Amino acid sequence: MEISFARSDQSTLGVEWEVALVDAADGDLVPRGRETYEAVLEARPEWARDGDHPHLTGEFLLNTIEMVTGVCRDVAGTTEQLALMMDEIRSVADPRGLEIFAAGTHPFARWQDQQVTDKQRYHKLVDRTQYWGRQMVIFGVHVHVGLDSRAKALPVLDGMLAHYPHLLALSANSPFWDGQDTGYASQRSMIFQQLSTAGLPYPFDTWDEYERCIEDMITTGIIEEISECRWDVRPVPRLGTNEVRFCDGLSTLWEVGALTALTQCLAHSLAADAEAGRTRPRLQPWHVRENKWRAARYGLDAQVITDAENTERDLREDLERLLDRLEPVAAHLGCARELADVERIYRDGAGYQRQREVARAHDGDLRAVALDIVRRTRENA
Repeated sequence: MEISFARSDQSTLGVEWEVALVDAADGDLVPRGRETYEAVLEARPEWARDGDHPHLTGEFLLNTIEMVTGVCRDVAGTTEQLALMMDEIRSVADPRGLEIFAAGTHPFARWQDQQVTDKQRYHKLVDRTQYWGRQMVIFGVHVHVGLDSRAKALPVLDGMLAHYPHLLALSANSPFWDGQDTGYASQRSMIFQQLSTAGLPYPFDTWDEYERCIEDMITTGIIEEISECRWDVRPVPRLGTNEVRFCDGLSTLWEVGALTALTQCLAHSLAADAEAGRTRPRLQPWHVRENKWRAARYGLDAQVITDAENTERDLREDLERLLDRLEPVAAHLGCARELADVERIYRDGAGYQRQREVARAHDGDLRAVALDIVRRTRENA
């Protein structure tokens, strides 16, 4: 099976931000995503293209709306587009008593009560995955980074896996699930990997191996087409990008900008190494898997494995080294301000830490947690 890889301008960006709709009074999830989407189209018919909005879409659950940027040259372009989309959503949500909720999971909503969007592919997913599929009440941020050559796709993928715990811990924003504190910083990442087509990608030494894997998956009925392969990091050949899919839903636009900047800088640096023929040591698959678990469990307090010799380092310490190394890259890409916000996250606290602080301050009332997330998203605070 031959899979052609479209050429994109190097390090261009596209961002997808999944958010939910909640009742403004109590913060509970409501199945009104389709209603809100249609109201946006009715209010702004000039945005409709073949009956669809070019930058808003529904998702697996009726409580969800996904914002999708166009191709952007820099991080500022992505956050500007996302801000405009949020304004469009609020223009119709506010009069209906709805608010935007942005996190990796909802702290108290029951997954059993959520309604699946009436599309064949979603019903097929639930039919195949059953109990685990029905639990996918999760929300994420996905970042596409353009690559100008197929030869860079797998080296960049390997390098992004080496930095998996850094991105996951910074974005971790899902400590509560079904009304309980899970003890994890990112419950979302643990849930999503239960799907057979999700989780960590397989290690590929060559593009031929990747093509063979996709062909085998289609032949054996695991997937019907390539987009159903929902790995945490994956090539998207039709767009000419690598897509980083494992970040939790972030509660503020500035955090989305910070993680987008870090992703762009990492991918650009890795692509430059590939172009120059510089080979970075690949972490062993078991190291990558363990790092993922540690970041999901401990968040910013994780100890990460940094090389094949089992060297371990405090995640915050490793982040400081990483940011120092990427500062010139950020200056070149025009995202130095957004990359500097990464330090703000690990200095002041990530989303999972804020959620637990609010729960403690309100005697465990998780409605207060949901409403605090709503406030932070609205105020970008």
